[in-house]
Amino acid sequence: MPQYLDAAAFIELAQRAEQTQAPVCVCTKTPLDGWQTQPLSLDERQLEQIGTLALQDEAEPTFAEHLPGNLGYWSEEAPIAPRHFPYNRCGVWKCTQCGRLYLRYTEGGGYFVDQRIRAVKAALIEDVPL
Repeated sequence: MPQYLDAAAFIELAQRAEQTQAPVCVCTKTPLDGWQTQPLSLDERQLEQIGTLALQDEAEPTFAEHLPGNLGYWSEEAPIAPRHFPYNRCGVWKCTQCGRLYLRYTEGGGYFVDQRIRAVKAALIEDVPL
């Protein structure tokens, strides 16, 4: 079971990852600054799960979003709010080649399942209560 990361631990992890000079890597072939369907060009074997933002004892996490102003779910500037949807369902993953951090979760509904991914930027993480 991946280790749960509270907001403080998540921010610290993101800041440490950003302090490392990341080499050119194939994980950046497709921009992942906002939520994207995981591109086929990204080799999943290159990603290692290092934690989760999902509380293990929470039966059904909230679907409440934190999107201030006119920001939308897909926006590159949308805050990363760990207690809100979809972040409260995310695993925290690291590229084993360059050390960049990503959030991943599986979106499902009706007749589809979509693996979504977003690059972590420490400056966008907001510890906002529900």
